[in-house]
Amino acid sequence: MMKANQIKVIAVTGGKGGVGKTNVSLNMALAMAEQGKRVLVLDADLGLANVDVILGLRVEKNLSHVLSGECSLDDILVEGPKGIYIVPSTSGTRSMVELSPQEHAGLIQAFSNMRTPFDVLIVDTAAGISNMVLSFARASQDVVVVVCDEPTSITDAYALIKVLSREHNVFRFKIVANMVRTMREGQVLFNKLTKVTDRFLDVALELAAIIPYDENLRKAVRRQELLVQAYPRSPGSLALKALGKRAANWPIPAHAGGHLEFFIEQLVAQPTVEQEATNE
Repeated sequence: MMKANQIKVIAVTGGKGGVGKTNVSLNMALAMAEQGKRVLVLDADLGLANVDVILGLRVEKNLSHVLSGECSLDDILVEGPKGIYIVPSTSGTRSMVELSPQEHAGLIQAFSNMRTPFDVLIVDTAAGISNMVLSFARASQDVVVVVCDEPTSITDAYALIKVLSREHNVFRFKIVANMVRTMREGQVLFNKLTKVTDRFLDVALELAAIIPYDENLRKAVRRQELLVQAYPRSPGSLALKALGKRAANWPIPAHAGGHLEFFIEQLVAQPTVEQEATNE
């Protein structure tokens, strides 16, 4: 049972696709595992799941089988490199915010009844600002926003932060400047984002990491390996390992949010703004 265990829940999101969110999630997970942490990665892109593909893992059952009652959550966990575990999803599955009340209850029960102990849950969200992405982010203890030095990436990251802060009471964000050419470029990118948020939003941004562009990333992806696994001394690997080390030490809140089942309850129990408007 997971009830007595406190678990760190980190949502990794990015506003737009193509910013390297899944690679940041998985490499951070691997870096934390290398420090002795028991890490679970939830592939929360329930429309276009790809974590298992990136890792070259064979998946026979996924979250939809848990929701249908065919098996438990422990039954579908797939072990990846360095002992990290993956909760696989499947393309075409309805998002969690569209599940029926019975499926909501079943999901809460599934996480609450997990026998496998973990220290960290990393939620790799879908791109965009859909209800599903917002649900995962607002239910997590830490929200990591991955941003690239492109106008659309900055605009979409700002839109995500704006919606989460104004409509869902999320006010603290950890920013990862990804695929930048220099450390200075990463700092400038962070400054561009904070300049806008400081002017229009009541939020606190923290620069969690600057990840340099690394030619070895494409090679690792083609080999279906993670960067920190295939090229552990490359610039990108070193930055991701440093991020994982910092993330492992982010404090877990003392309130009930430290429990995994609380995360799931938050995920499925809070109505979205659209749903609230519909119910009025």
